[in-house]
Amino acid sequence: MRLADHVVEKLLALVQARSLQPGQRLPAERQLAEELGVSRTSVREAIQKLISQGVLLARRGDGTYLQSRPTAEWLQPAMRPLASLIDADPHYRYDVLETRQALESTAAWLAAQRATAEDKAHIQRCFEVMVEHQQSGHAELAARADAQFHLAIAEASHNLVLVQVMHSLFTVVLSTVERNRHDMFRLSAPVTLQALTAQHQALMQAILDGDASRARACIGEHLEHVRSAIQRLEEDRARQERSMRLPQDLAPLLPDPNHSSLKSLS
Repeated sequence: MRLADHVVEKLLALVQARSLQPGQRLPAERQLAEELGVSRTSVREAIQKLISQGVLLARRGDGTYLQSRPTAEWLQPAMRPLASLIDADPHYRYDVLETRQALESTAAWLAAQRATAEDKAHIQRCFEVMVEHQQSGHAELAARADAQFHLAIAEASHNLVLVQVMHSLFTVVLSTVERNRHDMFRLSAPVTLQALTAQHQALMQAILDGDASRARACIGEHLEHVRSAIQRLEEDRARQERSMRLPQDLAPLLPDPNHSSLKSLS
């Protein structure tokens, strides 16, 4: 892959990560070069390529603007209904997790073999931003950085189709990441944060070390941890809802959930 094409992918990922809409202006070339870890010349060349494709629009003396969403046209009809489906029925997030398992296992495996020095630096920056937002308590920004971390790994796979599919799933992935993180933090915020950070760090390190098998195992363990934690929370919620529907005269017969003997089982 030519450097210009690689920078184009990074620039498109940045547009997706910030959820820029048509008509919004991109950061200045110098800032883009710093964030993407490339030269201003490479950024300028990538911008010119996206202008020729109709994705960006340059306004003399005013900057560069997003002209159209950079999602692959052949994926748009299939992806459009997913966000509304998940909003209507949260159980669809399990389908998203299964899809992520299939896509990201391959992405992590390829990234560990193909990631360049720039790719690795970008993955590390995404990880650091995610941890920074977690520590400062910005849940929404942490969720967005979480999704961007996974997208950075997909970009490092250097498989254009895989990258396009992951970008197209970004909105869906982001909405489920936000919901998953919110629910998981209700279980045990400090422990959950530590577990998620450790899992992301292990995945990142496997890619930095070029260990493809370990990278694939790490993403599998991470997504399984998320799935099992969310399922456990939903089962607890359903159990509580069932107890609320019992006749009032049966309520005194139920064990107190705050009783010490039950607490020891949680």
